[in-house]
Order: sequence, then C-alpha cells, then structure tokens
Amino acid sequence: MYALIPPLALLAERVLGYPQLLTGRIGHPVMWFGWLISYMEQRTNTPVRSARQRKLAGIVSLALLLIVVLVVAVVVQRLVRSLPLGWLLEVLLATPFLAQKELGRAVEAVGDALGTSLAAGREAVSHIVGRDPQTLDEAGVSRAAIETLAESTSDGVVAPWFWLVLLGLPGIVLYKAINTPDSMIGHLNDRYRDYGWAAARLDDLVNLIPARLSAVLVTIACFFIPDASPSRAWGAAMRDARGHKSPNSGWPEAAFAGALGISLGGPRHYDGEMVDLPMMGKGDRNLGRYHIARAVSLYHMVLTVLLVVSTLLALAIALGG
Repeated sequence: MYALIPPLALLAERVLGYPQLLTGRIGHPVMWFGWLISYMEQRTNTPVRSARQRKLAGIVSLALLLIVVLVVAVVVQRLVRSLPLGWLLEVLLATPFLAQKELGRAVEAVGDALGTSLAAGREAVSHIVGRDPQTLDEAGVSRAAIETLAESTSDGVVAPWFWLVLLGLPGIVLYKAINTPDSMIGHLNDRYRDYGWAAARLDDLVNLIPARLSAVLVTIACFFIPDASPSRAWGAAMRDARGHKSPNSGWPEAAFAGALGISLGGPRHYDGEMVDLPMMGKGDRNLGRYHIARAVSLYHMVLTVLLVVSTLLALAIALGG
C-alpha cells in the first residue's frame, strides 16, 4: 500500500487542502520551518560579520534545519508504519507539503478581485508575489498571477510529489525544508546575498528535474484543453526557459505561456527598482481576467494529468513488487 501514498496524497490535498482550523491553532508545517529559519537568521546574519562569515553562517543554519527536519521525519515515518493502517496516516501527513488547493484558490482570487477593481486586483496579487503591486496595471497583475501559478505548479506541487515518490515522507518534508529557506532568504539583496547563498543553490539543485517535468506535464495537459497548444507549450519551454535568470523557473513559465498563446516575463519593479527579465513566450501581453481563468483551467488539468501519472506509477510499482 505504500506505493499508493503519492497519488492518494495528491487526491486528498486537492479535495481537502490544509484545514484553516489547524492553521489557526498550530500553524502549518511550512510556517514552523519559517519560524526556525527566522530565529537562526536574526542571530547569525549580523552586519558586523564579513561576507564570508555570513555565507558560512547560512550554510551551517541550513544544515542544522535539514538535520532536525530529517531526523523528525524519519522517526515519525517509522512510528506511523508500525501502526495498523499506518500508510493511511502517512498519506495525511504528506498532504500539508503539497499546495494544489490553496495555490488554485489564491490565483482565482486575483481574477475575481480584478473583476471588482484594479486596486482590489493589486491587493489580491500582493499576497502571492514579491514585486511592487502598485506599479502594475491590469495586464501586469494578470501576468504576475499567471507567472506565480506556473512557477508554483513546479515547486509547490510537482517537486514535492517527485521527492515523495523518490524518498517517501522524509523526501517531501526535506524538500519543503529546502524550498522554504530559498523563498525567505535566497534573494540577491544586501541582506541575503551571502547568507542565503546555500539555500538558493540547494533549491536550484532539488528542482532541476521537477521543473522540466512540469513543462512535460503542461504539454500533455494541453491535449485536453481547448485552444491550448502542446506544440507551442513545448516549443516555448525549449526556446525560452534557458534565458530565465533561474535555471528552473523558466521551464513551467515558458510552457504555460506557450500553451496559452501569451507572453510572460519582462520588466517589473522589486523594492522600487526596475528589473528587466527575459520574455517567456511570444504571444499576447495585454492580459486580463480571461487569461487568468484559462491559466487556472490549464493548472487543474496539469493536476489531473499528474494524478493519473502518479496512480499508474504506483500501480506499476505495486504489481512489480
């Protein structure tokens, strides 16, 4: 039954999500990682230290986090596997580390907010992106939402699933313990450039295969979505992904852009500074609510394709074993 944990975790999280009651009472596992990262960063990433010392402090802090998380995950897995129907409990323990339901809801909320006003759209998108929302027009808000959806399809869904399949519960937990520091401290600003170096590089490494797999899944999903083009999706990924500043983010972004016949990327503002990023896709840039809705539809089809692939893989492993 352990082979069925990945597809069952995908299905359970897509339907149920993470209960808001639990978030309010005990937080979310990713929040726990964040608290530990913040605690260590505030005490070790001090301005009086040299760049080399801050880089070393970041490496040590990341290693401590991963060791703690790995030990806890292995112990918990062994405990639940000693229980009757422990595999079912393991399914439930894996679900918080997938982000299917909340990601789709958050991006849909941006489209709904744009239907009210541009100001509401800017407010909604500010919860899921790091760029300055007040500089965005309707097309900019829409691009930001779709880019986040594409990138998070990879690092919020496909990558944790991949590591769950490969290494079980410790794999998916460890992946999120790597991905969370990258989102918090893996930035190229004065505060984090050195301290977050290890977190950013390790996150790049663990996402190399999932990012490219995400582009494949988007391409397959296009066969089941009217007006989505598999050839454009794969062609854009092969052509544009390597031009992205990230070794991984360009793959799902370019695939989404090509699939939908739109263009993502380009200039945007971060902390008051203009950053000019390469274009992903060669289509329309005058985007709006309609394009967000199409992107969300494509996203849900990607989730369905992933669930089918995961189920077939689990059955092959079970029958082969």
